[in-house]
Amino acid sequence: MDAEITLRVNGSEHRLTVDTRTTLLDALRERLGVTGPKKGCDHGQCGTCTVLLDGRRVSSCLALAVAHAEAEVVTVEGLARGAELHPLQRSFVEHDGLQCGYCTPGQICSAVGMLREMEAGWPSAVSTDLNAAHVELGPDEVRERMSGNLCRCGAYVNIVAAILEAGR
Repeated sequence: MDAEITLRVNGSEHRLTVDTRTTLLDALRERLGVTGPKKGCDHGQCGTCTVLLDGRRVSSCLALAVAHAEAEVVTVEGLARGAELHPLQRSFVEHDGLQCGYCTPGQICSAVGMLREMEAGWPSAVSTDLNAAHVELGPDEVRERMSGNLCRCGAYVNIVAAILEAGR
């Protein structure tokens, strides 16, 4: 069964007719040509498909496109302002927070969402005070909060450094 939906992706509105089983990831990549989010595991376990959906990070391989009609989707391509990279994008480059680059778009989108969660005071499993209004940004917090994004190359040390610098 097909459904007509509207997706707002990186500031542009797109009307699509999709099979109701189409994932947000497949709609982005195959229908709209947005190639930042990658298909890694296709089971929500690796994070290469992470996008910001209405400001929150999600695994787009697990989200059905029809369930998010009218939603605001931001991919790594939508973070930059023209030629000016987002601070996290710049920090990843400066800290060499990538090797093959396959996971990088998902890592960066996840880091943007993670920093927003921290700004909102959301604790994690390693937060020392679960009732604190402010969560301190530190290596343990970053590692815990980014644990859903895997890097097969093992660039974790540089990824953490990049997020710490951008978050400060």
